[in-house]
Amino acid sequence: MNFAEVWSRIESHAGEEFTQIRGGTFRYSMVGSSLRPDRTNRRLSKAHFEEALRLVPFPNTTVVHHLQGPSYIYAILMDPRIRRDNW
Repeated sequence: MNFAEVWSRIESHAGEEFTQIRGGTFRYSMVGSSLRPDRTNRRLSKAHFEEALRLVPFPNTTVVHHLQGPSYIYAILMDPRIRRDNW
């Protein structure tokens, strides 16, 4: 899967609602080469999404626990708007 294409999808859905594995909802904004979920002050780097993409599909957040914001990464990469039919 081409990461640039996936990152473009992530950028295009900024501001939309996403749902975490336990049901919490959030929106995110793009800040340079990272994104900032509205439920935390953390920024999630583009590099972490690129690393996580190598591991999709995820059965749960455990696979990406070594990355910043695993529940957000899971919610975004496993969302049908982002994954489409790619994984």
